[in-house]
Amino acid sequence: MEKKVALLMLAVGLCLIGYALIQMLSTNQSEKAALAEAKKYLKMATVFDEKAIDEKQETLELSFQNGETIGILQIPNLNKELPIVEGTDEGALKQGVGHYTGTVYPGEKDQILLSGHRDTVFTGLDKLQNGDSIIVKMAHGTFTYAIVDTKIVEQNDETVIRSTAPEELLTLSTCYPFRYIGNAPQRYVVYAKLVESSL
Repeated sequence: MEKKVALLMLAVGLCLIGYALIQMLSTNQSEKAALAEAKKYLKMATVFDEKAIDEKQETLELSFQNGETIGILQIPNLNKELPIVEGTDEGALKQGVGHYTGTVYPGEKDQILLSGHRDTVFTGLDKLQNGDSIIVKMAHGTFTYAIVDTKIVEQNDETVIRSTAPEELLTLSTCYPFRYIGNAPQRYVVYAKLVESSL
């Protein structure tokens, strides 16, 4: 009887491991496809002359559909180049880093919130330090931010999402603890201020 129970537990364990591997491969494929789409999107972006850029900056009105690839997030110290997708539902987060629709986009002088899974796109986020660079590339420009703070909050802490106008603040959020099994009870949050932009 004990041998049968042990074999059953082994079979269940192997099934769970197999399922996790399939999910990881699926997510990895979705992320690669979204990154290729983001690179293509940025390459095709129209190049404006200086006057057009100035006009564009004055009337910047960005709008994207949920699930649409909108840019690239680079984290040099983690050697990461990740697609940014509009929305933070499971479908969007499977493709890459999700832009929280209730916040603005780079260049709009307020809070930008990007979320991602701790075991895929944001693995190693806790290794970053104050001063490290985070770069966001979108069709309307490239924006470089420097990390100024990190903190751990409860999962339902609504103070993470707030207006920072007129200061532009990039906020990255992921589940915490990083090695937690199941739905993690907290969030790891990184705050970064804009230091350079090129339109």
